[in-house]
Amino acid sequence: MTLGEESPIFTRTYDLLLWLSGRVSHFRKDQRFRLAQRIEDAAFGFHEQLIRTTKVKSPKNKLRLLYEADVQLDKLRFYVRMAMDLKLINPRQYEHFARLVVETGKLLGGWIKKVQSTPT
Repeated sequence: MTLGEESPIFTRTYDLLLWLSGRVSHFRKDQRFRLAQRIEDAAFGFHEQLIRTTKVKSPKNKLRLLYEADVQLDKLRFYVRMAMDLKLINPRQYEHFARLVVETGKLLGGWIKKVQSTPT
C-alpha cells in the first residue's frame, strides 16, 4: 500500500487532521500551547505511524507500528475529550470528532487484522 493509492485510512486521517487543525487554532490562548499542542502531536503522530507502516515489509514490524498508531489514536481521543470538558470545543464538535475517530479506528482495526493473518 502506498500513499498514492489513497487508502481509505489515509483519506479519513487527512479529514481528521484538517478538521482538528481548524478547531485547535481557536483554543483559548492559555490552552493553545498546552492541550492544542498535545492534540496536534497525537494526530500527526498517528499519521506518521501509518506512513512508517507502509514502508516496512515484515508483518511483525508492521503489526508493531500499527499498535503504536493505535496508542496515538487513544491519546488523541483522550485529549479531545478533555478539550470538550474544558469547553474548548462544544458537544456537537466532539460528536463529529468521535464519528471521524470511530471510522478511522475501524479502518485501523481492519488493517491490523489483515496483517495478523499474513503468514510470517
